[in-house]
Amino acid sequence: MKRLLRGIALLVLVAGLVACGPPKKSVFPPTVSVQEMTTRPDGQWRLTMRIQNNSYGSMDFRSLDGELKVGDSVPVRLHTRFDLDIPAFAADVTQIDVLPTPEMTAALKAAAVKGSAGSVPYSVAGNTNAKPEQEKEARDFNFHGNDWLSPVPGIPNTWR
Repeated sequence: MKRLLRGIALLVLVAGLVACGPPKKSVFPPTVSVQEMTTRPDGQWRLTMRIQNNSYGSMDFRSLDGELKVGDSVPVRLHTRFDLDIPAFAADVTQIDVLPTPEMTAALKAAAVKGSAGSVPYSVAGNTNAKPEQEKEARDFNFHGNDWLSPVPGIPNTWR
């Protein structure tokens, strides 16, 4: 009987010590997408990239490195450094200028002819570097997403 009581007391003590520590917040990869794209007179595209933190704690995002593919064209590189502290389940944006391929530009022009009914599929893939709230070091998180770009009615050269 004494042995059983000692075992129970030990389990209660261990459970009490475990409960004393801070709760570990779950960390999940972010979602990255193109929130808005503007075609500029010099031929470049200005992308407003939306980074959605899907974790239970805030994360300090530092860089994004990946590629953008529009339609069936060859992808272009996405790379930028920034400092965004994004709270749990919130999002923020950063801007990247890219020089599209001629095929990408042609796909956009073909969709623009259709007006607001036109759209072009795109995909983004790569990784973003971030430091989760309860960790000491930053690490890379992979992302991959597909969506559509459509012209914004009344705002020339702008796609969402």
